[in-house]
Amino acid sequence: MNEVTLTFQVDTKSGSAQRDIAVREAVIAGWTGRDVVALEKHIVELEALGVARPASTPIFYRVAAARLSQVGYIEVSGSESSGEVEFVLLSAGGRRYVGVGSDHTDRKVETYGVTVSKQMCEKPIAPVLWEWDEVAVHWDELVLRSYVMDKDEWSLYQEGPVSAMRAPADLVARYARSETLPEGTAMFCGTLAARGGIRPSSRFWFELEDPVLGRTIRHRYDVVELPVHD
Repeated sequence: MNEVTLTFQVDTKSGSAQRDIAVREAVIAGWTGRDVVALEKHIVELEALGVARPASTPIFYRVAAARLSQVGYIEVSGSESSGEVEFVLLSAGGRRYVGVGSDHTDRKVETYGVTVSKQMCEKPIAPVLWEWDEVAVHWDELVLRSYVMDKDEWSLYQEGPVSAMRAPADLVARYARSETLPEGTAMFCGTLAARGGIRPSSRFWFELEDPVLGRTIRHRYDVVELPVHD
């Protein structure tokens, strides 16, 4: 099994430390909405782009761990991809962490093969993690947020509490049939509806805010479009 080693800054109440983490398995959890109305809204958004309804919810897509990226840009084919903010669960060294990433997806490919579309693009992940135990007690207070670049200005694209998605324990149990993720697993855990509809952007900014402890993980990246020749 291939793996990728990523360097994270682990921020805790008592300080910060750098840690290299080997990720062996990357998982994209889809259709994870806890709110049935909000979930239906996101399904309708994607139906408008030609994406078929899922056979079941939630559903778990495997992608290559090498698709995870912490650099400030990704390269994509053409102009029909877009990002979406998601909280990320990570299991490493017997400990559990929380981070934030973007499930950047090729929307054209998604219309005929969701699994393939997930593999088409790199998955940016912020280089900062929090320890799960420090946020578990106030988990539903955390907020996800993303911005896109519209006419040279940042525009709010997604915003909402992590409670919009199924609880981490529920997602882990459904995927791993266990109380914890397998060692070296990173799981992206679902997203929020986009304000103004799903659309591409040359730059994407995403964040996870913890208003209780007064801290935020932020990351942004540029989208470099490669030419498509038919």
